[in-house]
This record gives sequence, C-alpha cells and structure tokens, in this order.
Amino acid sequence: MIPTIRDASLADLHAIAALYGREVLTGTATFELEPPSRDEMARRFEAVRRHNLPWLVAEMNGVFAGYAYASPFRPRPAYRFGVEGSIYVEEAARGHGVGRALLEGLIARVRAMGLRHIIGAISDSDTSAASVALHRALGFRDAGVYRQVGWKCDRWLDVTLMQLDLDPDSAPPTAPGLDLGGGLA
Repeated sequence: MIPTIRDASLADLHAIAALYGREVLTGTATFELEPPSRDEMARRFEAVRRHNLPWLVAEMNGVFAGYAYASPFRPRPAYRFGVEGSIYVEEAARGHGVGRALLEGLIARVRAMGLRHIIGAISDSDTSAASVALHRALGFRDAGVYRQVGWKCDRWLDVTLMQLDLDPDSAPPTAPGLDLGGGLA
C-alpha cells in the first residue's frame, strides 16, 4: 500500500508528540533526552509554519504512520535558501515506503518554494544505514560526518551530514528565501 501524504494540522500533534517522545526515550534519531510536551511540540509546529515551511504527515490505511518537516538550516540571513529536513516514522510503518514518500513530499515542497538546499543530519550512522541509503537514492550527497558528538544510550553517536542541491547549476536565487528575522549571532 502506498502511504498518503498530507499537510499536518494541530489535530495531528498528539500522534506527532507520541512518536517523537518514543524516539527521544528509546532511539537515537534525536539528541533530546526528555520528551517535549504537546504544548512544546505545538510551539515547534507553529515556528515551522511561520516560515511557510512544510510539515507533512503520512498515513497508511488512514492511520498515522509518520511525519516530516523542514526548518531553517541556520539563523543567519545568508543561509535563508537552505533548510534541514527531519523525518520520523512509526516503527510498524518502517520498510513500507513511508520515509521515502515523506522525503519526496518534502523535496517537492521545498523545491517549489525556490529554495536551494535541503540538509539531512542523520544521527547514529551505525544503525541508520536505511536512512542514509534513502537520502542517497533521492539525490542527497555526503557532506561530512560529525564524529562522536552526542552521548546517548550509553554510547557516543556520530551525525552523518547529507545535502541535496536543488539547483546544481548554481544559478542566482529566483525567490527571496526564508525570512529569518535578521539572523542571530
């Protein structure tokens, strides 16, 4: 069965927070150590939406299967053409094309915005081979590895950086990019 991809809504936050909370507590896809509350997830959701960036939900047979979103890559204005993509898939839905469908949807939406890059930061590269392979299959290239930068689950974790260049010809921007509010130091 092919997953259905749609825009996330506030009604999805319970399922999103539950999936993310499980990953925080038992997984290595995030370096957070305490699950954020539903209210904190709502703040994060609204922050993504303020930038008009996509936050997508996948369903299989009408059941929540995962989510993906794009967030600003860095806060300084020169980075306004790049985003970082994040994808989380329910354990029971893994291996059924949910991650691919979410990443393809994210790529299409970011490309339509006239942005230039999507960055993937894949933690725990030892056990995330499927995620690295998926990103490569969709055109991401290796951009580097932060080695042993996170301590979680009683071990040091790497972060593999991958990058998709949405305009490999390096043409000047055709859109204004994200409004980053003047950037931060």
